Amino acid sequence: MCTILLLRAEYHTYTALDFPVSLGQYRFPSSPAEPASSSCYELLASRGLPQRDQNRAGRAELLQTPFFEIRAKNPRPIGPHAGGSGFDPARTSKASPSTLGPGYAFTPNSLFDPDWKGEEKPWVVGRKPFGKIAIANSDAGANAYTNEAIDQAWRAVSELLHS
Repeated sequence: MCTILLLRAEYHTYTALDFPVSLGQYRFPSSPAEPASSSCYELLASRGLPQRDQNRAGRAELLQTPFFEIRAKNPRPIGPHAGGSGFDPARTSKASPSTLGPGYAFTPNSLFDPDWKGEEKPWVVGRKPFGKIAIANSDAGANAYTNEAIDQAWRAVSELLHS
């Protein structure tokens, strides 16, 4: 079973071991002696601002933060919290890919967003075809999940086929 660590360390608000998923030849670690993957996330938010403005401020902060600064903080999130476990990130970590993952797709929030009607919803406006270009991703459906990206791909291809 995977232990999830919730902690505040350096730049990250969330650090966790990878989910216990085996796929094809890959098998998740079954003991602490085996190598494991972890992920670190940071919620970039600005208190006191409406949610959409917080999202904008977070994107701006991320775009203005030099990559080397984020990279420098990546290997250390678990170390101070591992106590006497023997975990030493400098010695134990073999790789730190340091990729900036995608942000979460915007999802409407009925508490803060206007009551947009059909064609005026920002994600509907943003996915309108432009000539032979159709937009397909989870943002185009205002839902951050794979099934939405697949549904939007189907929609976009259908729009191109029927245009």
